Amino acid sequence: MKIYDLLIIGSGSSGCVAAETAAKEGYDICLIDCKPKEGIGDKVCGDAISTHHFDNLGIDYPKGEESEHNIKGIEVHSPDLNSVFRVEDPAVTGFIINRRLFGQRLLNKALDTGVTFYDNTVATEPILLEGFVKGVKVRNIKNGGVEKIQAKIVMDASGVSAVLRRNLPSDFSIENHIDRQDLMSCHREIRDNVDFESDYCKIYLNLEFAPGGYYWIFSKGEDKVNVGLGVQAKENSPSPKAQLYKYVFSKEIFRKSSTIDSGGGFVPTRRPMDSLVSNGVMLLGDAACLVNPIHGGGIGPSMLSGKLATEVAIDVLSNSVPSIKNLWEYNRKYMKEYGAKQASLDVFRIFLQSINNDDLNYGMKNQILKPKDVLEANIKGELKLSINEKIERAFRGIKKIDLLINLRNTAMKMKRIRDVYKNYPEIEKFAEWKVEVSKIR
Repeated sequence: MKIYDLLIIGSGSSGCVAAETAAKEGYDICLIDCKPKEGIGDKVCGDAISTHHFDNLGIDYPKGEESEHNIKGIEVHSPDLNSVFRVEDPAVTGFIINRRLFGQRLLNKALDTGVTFYDNTVATEPILLEGFVKGVKVRNIKNGGVEKIQAKIVMDASGVSAVLRRNLPSDFSIENHIDRQDLMSCHREIRDNVDFESDYCKIYLNLEFAPGGYYWIFSKGEDKVNVGLGVQAKENSPSPKAQLYKYVFSKEIFRKSSTIDSGGGFVPTRRPMDSLVSNGVMLLGDAACLVNPIHGGGIGPSMLSGKLATEVAIDVLSNSVPSIKNLWEYNRKYMKEYGAKQASLDVFRIFLQSINNDDLNYGMKNQILKPKDVLEANIKGELKLSINEKIERAFRGIKKIDLLINLRNTAMKMKRIRDVYKNYPEIEKFAEWKVEVSKIR
């Protein structure tokens, strides 16, 4: 039976980048996906991605029909709609993309390097031998055929479903379960005939409409928008689709609109998995919870994870066995590049979910929270408050002193958790590191 160098489950943004990166170096790659080839890239998504992700990875910008609108920044609206934070910076400029065409571009670039691709193929369970993942059992959706695909390293890039991660034994030191409070349940629609056009991604905070989340309206040009709503997926949370129809589609701008495409799903809005590797296995993208916890954007960090994981995998394949110890460098690379910021934003996410509409309205109106806070948090994972700013905000927040104290404590926690992740340990110190992380929540 043939043994591939890498087997990648899922041909989303992380899987395709990983496959192309490895195949260009001459490695034998197998890429599988449950979708048909022509459906790759077609997924429920906000469709927004910043230019810096393309710059960092050396990937060409979207162009032609793949790029549907250019974005100058982000606007965050208070629940009462009386306050707007406009966030502008090169780090938040970007594109609203045609998600399917972008996904097809990434897939075709991977296939052009000689990657073996199986579509309509579902991974059902890992092949385990002597404490290592050695491949997966798969089933063909069309004919029901079952077979084994073996590989030296298996990458789980299967999205939030995490088909490999969820089926690993407990002694593989990888989390199997995600708490519902760390998931967002979303419903998104593409609608046309909408009198709305903006060069800013508009995000609306309202805990009555979107408990624990927000709703958004992103222009796709020519009277077309990407509009959706996400709620924290706790027990008894309302349906995001019902909330979207009740509170957003009732607005006048949608009165004559029609639905082009719709769908829903879950997004893991939390800090990364504590470890992204084990013996013979690596986690990429949403399967590893590598999503921005504040706005849920995952395309950029997914592509980054595909590149970083493959760089480590190539080095291991050429020099040693793919043990957890030898693959550990992927953890250290990712946490330093993006995971530390993501962990810090997770703390900010929990802060935002702990306050109410009245706090949000008051805080934004009186600039207890400022646009630069949102920008610094999103770019650096930092919330820095100088001595003068603390005094100034104390006077502004005299009626909401608890909110100010909460904000100060959040800023301190964000710094602590970011520093801890920046100093991600060697494997021998991992247990101690996890204890330290658990204290910062």
